[in-house]
Amino acid sequence: MAARRGIYLAPFGELADPRRVARLAARAEERGWDGFFLWDHIRYSAPVREVADPWVALSAVACATERLTLGPMVTPPARRRVQKLTREAVTLDHLSGGRLVLGLGLGGDRHGEFEPYGDESDAARRAALLDAALKRLAAYWAGEVEPRPLQRPRIPIWLAARWPNRRPVRRAARWDGVFPIDLDGPDALAELVAEVRAERGADAGPFEFVVTNPPGTDPAPWEAAGATWCLTGFGPEPTEAGVRAAIDGS
Repeated sequence: MAARRGIYLAPFGELADPRRVARLAARAEERGWDGFFLWDHIRYSAPVREVADPWVALSAVACATERLTLGPMVTPPARRRVQKLTREAVTLDHLSGGRLVLGLGLGGDRHGEFEPYGDESDAARRAALLDAALKRLAAYWAGEVEPRPLQRPRIPIWLAARWPNRRPVRRAARWDGVFPIDLDGPDALAELVAEVRAERGADAGPFEFVVTNPPGTDPAPWEAAGATWCLTGFGPEPTEAGVRAAIDGS
C-alpha cells in the first residue's frame, strides 16, 4: 500500500506569516497531498530569527482546508502546561473537523529553547514530564474536560523517537504512531517497524510509521520498509517558492 504524503514545514523566516502557510496548505490539498505538519519551536539557531507559533498557524491551515490531516511535529510537553495543551488540541480538533494529529516528543535545548526560559533542560526529566503529560491528556480527553475531542476514542498521538534508542520506541508503541528522528535509511526503518510490531502484538490495531525526506526523494524504498506516511521536509530555511514547487511537482 502506498504511503500517504505530507508536507513538513518549519514556520520560519518568510513562512512565519500564517497566511502564507495557509495558502501553501490549501495548494497542497488541491494537488492531492494528504497531510500538512509544522515544526514547533520557540526559537531557533542563527540564521533563523523569525519563528511563528505553530498552533496559531495550524488554526489558519484548518480554516483554509477541508481534508488535510494536520498537526505539530513535534510539541514537547516539557515546555507546555498540559491543561493548556489539552485545550489547544481539543479546540483545533473541533476547528479542523477532527483532522488533528498531536505529535509529541522530548524536544531539545540545542537552540536555547528550555533553560533560558526556565524550562526543564535535563533530558531524563523531560522524558518524565512527557510520560506524565500522556497520562493526563488521555484522562482529560476521556471526559475530565469538556468538550471532548471530535475524534474517538481520542486525538491520535504520534511520538518522536531516535532509533535505535529502545525506550522512546516502546513509548511510541503504546500510542498511535512513531516519528523517527534522523533515521539512517530504509533499512533502519525496517528494523524499527519490526521492533514496534513485536512490542504491540498482532492484534493491536493500526499504527503509523512517519518518515521525512527532502523534496524529490523516491518514497518506494521507504514504503517497502513499512512507512505509512512519507513527509517532504524543507529544513529550517524554507521558502514559499520552494515549497510551492515541491507541492506542484509531486
